[in-house]
Amino acid sequence: MHRRTLLGLAALPLSLPARAQSLAPPDGPVVLTISGKVRLVNHRQGASFDMAMLERLPQHSFSTRTPWYAQARKFTGPLLREVLAAAGGHGSLLRAVALNDYRVDIPVEDVQRYDVLLARLLDDQPMPVRDKGPLFIIYPFEQHAALRSPRYFSRCAWQLKAIELL
Repeated sequence: MHRRTLLGLAALPLSLPARAQSLAPPDGPVVLTISGKVRLVNHRQGASFDMAMLERLPQHSFSTRTPWYAQARKFTGPLLREVLAAAGGHGSLLRAVALNDYRVDIPVEDVQRYDVLLARLLDDQPMPVRDKGPLFIIYPFEQHAALRSPRYFSRCAWQLKAIELL
């Protein structure tokens, strides 16, 4: 990617320069597919990512308490807005779909406003499916008191497999 594109990944709105043409195809098993309003495709269903592709994006970490764990846990992965930007994503709503077909709509404004992670590590370890992995959309609950509510808890999709941008 061009240096300008890398520096602009977190820029608002979610978009990449029109000259960006393609996303490298995944080498390993696909763990995430982004479809809908995406400019970059590498798969018939949209933009597909293997774990190595997600690992190459800038990584961020935070520890937070959640309703699903008794104590604060450390989550690590790329910011969701950077993953969407890597796919050339644009739109106002994303529909997250989990392995068990749980679906939740998340306003794109959330990922622009907050450092929402696409967590791939839990306490510095890969997350197996039995422990909400391999990918988990997680909000920085400790950083913003307003996020500690059922509205935002319900937007955390674990065992994430796909995102559709609307």
